Amino acid sequence: MVRATCLALSLLLVCAGCAVSRPGAESGSDRARAWEVADVDHDGAPDAKEAGEPTTTAQGDDLRAKAQNPVGAMYSLPFEGTFDFGAENGSAFILNTQPVIPVTVGDWNLINRTIVPLIHAPGFITGLPELPANVQGDSTWGLGDINHTTFLSPAAPGSLIWGVGASLTLPTATSDQTGTGQWSAGPSLVFLTQAKPWSLGVLMRQLWSFAGDDDRPDVNQFLLQPFVNYNLDGGWYLTSTPVMTANWDADDNGWTVPLGGGVGRVFNAGKQPMNVRLQAFYNVVRPDFAPDWSLMFTIQFMFPK
Repeated sequence: MVRATCLALSLLLVCAGCAVSRPGAESGSDRARAWEVADVDHDGAPDAKEAGEPTTTAQGDDLRAKAQNPVGAMYSLPFEGTFDFGAENGSAFILNTQPVIPVTVGDWNLINRTIVPLIHAPGFITGLPELPANVQGDSTWGLGDINHTTFLSPAAPGSLIWGVGASLTLPTATSDQTGTGQWSAGPSLVFLTQAKPWSLGVLMRQLWSFAGDDDRPDVNQFLLQPFVNYNLDGGWYLTSTPVMTANWDADDNGWTVPLGGGVGRVFNAGKQPMNVRLQAFYNVVRPDFAPDWSLMFTIQFMFPK
């Protein structure tokens, strides 16, 4: 009964997030003005933005905080590439395209986050967030299952920022090895605080399959992502955002627990605000056929209002 209720509420919230029309966004010139400083300084040298220097203004600090907030009301387009090494059948690569579209309705934000994965699977592999229920097969490239999550979050949060939402995964994979063959849905929660210079929080998600290929395994996956950011001068920050997963239907150990971190930087490339980070993780707990370690590289294009 609880599972069915969660699935129904998840589907309703995802549909609501997708159906709400986008409000009038500020023009590109308005966004540029939020980052604009004088064209030259007092001695005629190029300004920091044009020279490719990191942003150090109050707007830049606010932008870095939004980049580290999963329910921040900012349009963005992240590309996240993950190289997974050490699995019994070989290495895997996943490129996630993750557009974020916020919609403000009164005192609330609806944060729409979509993940479109392009996957190279070396055959049967476990322990990957994008493949909660894989099957035996040959090495292949292809589109994975697309996931969409809608979070409901206060537009003016207090010291504790939170979001409650619903997640839906569509069976869009182009091969059995890059997807589950199942429709899956479930709840998602995020909590964080951003007391300078820290940004600390956790994101949780549970997915259950409710329709799909009867010959494929069911999906029953829990995802837990703590995130720790320590902000430094010059737009730099130290970061750790491990993605832990549990396959509750696994016969033996279904947990994957990575440990590691890396470094990132927020800066302007010309007039385009960017967020770039590099992290490495070792799986201290992993199921059979899962990778030993991974390297994650993220490039995020940000479009502040």
